Amino acid sequence: MSTTTRREFLHTAARLAVGATATGAWAAAGTSALTGCSRASDGSLPKDVQIVQRFPQNLVVGRQRMPISLAANGGLLTTDGAVATPATLRADVVRIDGGRDETVLTGIIADKYATELAVPYWLFRTEITEPGFYRLVLEGGPADGAAFQVATASAASVPNIGDAMPAFDTPTFSDARGVTPICTRQPELCPMHEVTLREALAAPLPVAYLIGTPAHCSTGTCTPALEALIELRDRFADRITFVHAEVYSDADATSIAPAVKAARMTYEPALFVVDASGVIVERLDAVFDRVELDAVLSELVS
Repeated sequence: MSTTTRREFLHTAARLAVGATATGAWAAAGTSALTGCSRASDGSLPKDVQIVQRFPQNLVVGRQRMPISLAANGGLLTTDGAVATPATLRADVVRIDGGRDETVLTGIIADKYATELAVPYWLFRTEITEPGFYRLVLEGGPADGAAFQVATASAASVPNIGDAMPAFDTPTFSDARGVTPICTRQPELCPMHEVTLREALAAPLPVAYLIGTPAHCSTGTCTPALEALIELRDRFADRITFVHAEVYSDADATSIAPAVKAARMTYEPALFVVDASGVIVERLDAVFDRVELDAVLSELVS
């Protein structure tokens, strides 16, 4: 990650923002595509529905979190669009490498999450134990589905579930460590810059560590992610330490911040959920809402 340029970072993040489908048949340019389909629906999927991947292509064997959104009629389906999208989706996972076309997981269920988000996402959680190339085939969706790769655990760059969270001196109110501003939330900075990540990991509490930039987020999900975390912070403040780090070191977003390089990030945002022993027990990438976050933090302290 130390050689990642801003252009490379934005290119990867933008793929999550516009959600280019696996077949490449649909892609949106920026946020102008965030429109609902024009025709009415009873909640079933439109005939031209396409899968919009909301997860970065950095999956490794083990537990998988794969959020998707839906597109139709040339745009993403939104929470206030004319199409009434279903509360749940079903999909199969098909292994597609080595000349095979083998269904390895059948009928996995995804619930819809849409709290304070313009674009809802459906969250598939499953486990894939072998590296390879796969396809997520949505019931009622396109037959070719959405392709993704699962790598070996040794290929992971970003700290993953089961890894010890690397300590790092994130910017604080008392020491910005060359990052200006230390938080781009407006009109007030977020309160999660009181201690460094290193100090938080040394304390006897779990840690919720968010890397994301409200002001310059290419995915459009950093602000709702940060606001959801702030909203829940008061309820969990005596049981979890909350830390936030920006993606860029400068107000013009021309230089990648040290926190991003330390975590070897190539996308945004990411929330590392770390238990009291310093081990990552969950990682929420690219998109999450307050409801999912609440469930994750509640499980952390249960």
